[in-house]
Amino acid sequence: MADDDGLLLAAVVEMAPGEAEAGRRYEDAVLAHLGRHGGVLERRTRSADGATEVHLIRFASRDGYESFLADPDRLALRETLGPAAPTTRVIEVRDVA
Repeated sequence: MADDDGLLLAAVVEMAPGEAEAGRRYEDAVLAHLGRHGGVLERRTRSADGATEVHLIRFASRDGYESFLADPDRLALRETLGPAAPTTRVIEVRDVA
């Protein structure tokens, strides 16, 4: 459930085996589209082996997140990457004290 601060998501991004560099380029490109949809990348981290990234992303609204998912430029980039595209698990989270 979103609160006054919008929708906060943690995305766990697993790079395809042997495709970490292509996956990072893809993530660089799609994360650049967040602003179109009211999204902000608050933090981006990477595992020591480079195979996994964790992104903390905030959207102003759930509608913004849904429009990001449907963004034709994002979808085209993913299609171009094919099997080298990373897989992502998204978890709705909230700030705690």
